[in-house]
Amino acid sequence: MKVLVADSFEKSGIDGLVTAGCEVVYKPELKDEALALAIRETAADVLVVRGTAVTGPMLERGSLSLIVRAGAGYNTIDVATASTRGIYVSNCPGKNAIAVAELAFALLLAVDRRVPDEVADLRAGTWNKKEYSKARGLFGRTIGLLGYGSIGQEMARRAHAFGMPIVVWSRRFATGRDDVANQAVPMQLASSPAEVAARCDVLSVHLALNTETKGLVNATVLDRLKPGSYFINTARGEVVDYDALARAVRERDIRVGLDVFAVEPTTATGEFKDAIVALKNVYGTHHVGASTDQAQEAIAAETVRIISSYQDTGKVPNVVNLAKKTPATHLLVVRHRDRPGVLAHVFDRLRSGQINVQETENIIFEGAEAAVARINLDGAPPPALLKQIQEGNSDILDLHLVNI
Repeated sequence: MKVLVADSFEKSGIDGLVTAGCEVVYKPELKDEALALAIRETAADVLVVRGTAVTGPMLERGSLSLIVRAGAGYNTIDVATASTRGIYVSNCPGKNAIAVAELAFALLLAVDRRVPDEVADLRAGTWNKKEYSKARGLFGRTIGLLGYGSIGQEMARRAHAFGMPIVVWSRRFATGRDDVANQAVPMQLASSPAEVAARCDVLSVHLALNTETKGLVNATVLDRLKPGSYFINTARGEVVDYDALARAVRERDIRVGLDVFAVEPTTATGEFKDAIVALKNVYGTHHVGASTDQAQEAIAAETVRIISSYQDTGKVPNVVNLAKKTPATHLLVVRHRDRPGVLAHVFDRLRSGQINVQETENIIFEGAEAAVARINLDGAPPPALLKQIQEGNSDILDLHLVNI
């Protein structure tokens, strides 16, 4: 299996892929047209990226069957085109959670104690203990978390250790995927992001970027923050309305710590212009939340696990673009002798009736003499067609159709 790695990647990951028997092409500098050409010319089966954009035209020019995002978010990959072309998209969720939570809390502490300003004054030869002795402290102040995935949970653990009450808004609680009573730290729930903002002293964003969360943290949410509140974003810049945030900084003394921005350079180094970082009480870092040695080693190991599983078993862990629910309407159950040609006969008859197979599973009985095929269909075969299937092959023992 040929793997094209088109981003910086740990040596342990490269070595792991080679040990697994993969042919690795490591070109971390590839971007845009150069990446599109490499996908085609290398005839890679698997593409590994971090922040590099993977567009639809790139996918259409190659023969990829798997894309691994060596990280959590996958908004830089054209997942829709990948799905259309039958290309798996997988990621490494949770492997950088601790690293991002550590930076989020570092930004929070920096905002509270104005650490960057103190460092700048000391380097400029200015001693101003009188000014910098004015700090509020975090103990007893309520932190609001928007999102409660792996990173949000790590953030909650750290806030709890600092003695901060926690209020959370997350769809995982609204959908019943989790029970707040079973969480590792005590917390309260809010019914909306705006309610979280109104109840907290610190608002920290930990939402994945998708169509539902883009621009979610807007003026309606930010205007509910109390004057002098703190705001932290280590998720994605597109989740927040940065114009509304800038107004909150200027008009209501909101202090801000940002690791992500509305528009970021596409390369590791380059010119950066964003008016928000010039505002007083806004501190920023260079989208480095996941960039610790620990996190990158964990992500590399997970990437190797994903590709090895795909190579050895055909199964892809952490797939993000499989259908959540089959579009099939009927299930055809065929009990048969486990012999060549049986399923080919079934599929050929279904094809002649313009019935599409959505999913299929063939379960073998002990001794491998008989099996049961479970075939999901996009429509109901008429009785005459079912009769053709059953009577057309003597190895079919029986069959029945079930509405899904």
